[in-house]
Amino acid sequence: MIPHAGGGAKPVSPAIIDGVFRALADPTRRDVLGRLSARASSVSDLAESYDMALPSFVAHLKVLEQCGLVRSHKEGRVRTYEIVPERMKVAENWLARQRTLWERRLDQLDDYLMKMKQETTK
Repeated sequence: MIPHAGGGAKPVSPAIIDGVFRALADPTRRDVLGRLSARASSVSDLAESYDMALPSFVAHLKVLEQCGLVRSHKEGRVRTYEIVPERMKVAENWLARQRTLWERRLDQLDDYLMKMKQETTK
């Protein structure tokens, strides 16, 4: 388990992180998330913008729902999807940890190069 960023109380499993990034890897799914960030939408409203068969589009929605980036509810025959912003934090926190790690490494490299430069100018 990987500690939750921000002093985190909740550990996040690598499988959850993998699922979120796998879902975000596809441009159609990222676009759907962008649209859902504005408002919840029905499957048919979401699907009309894409040139693909409905079953193929629904497969994208299932991937997003399985990893927890969206949730759906059904009223009568209409299934509506909405974004789950808390799950997006999984990707955000992982990226923040990577940024911190690489900034520290680059600072160490900068310090080393400055030391080397000072030694060669002596």
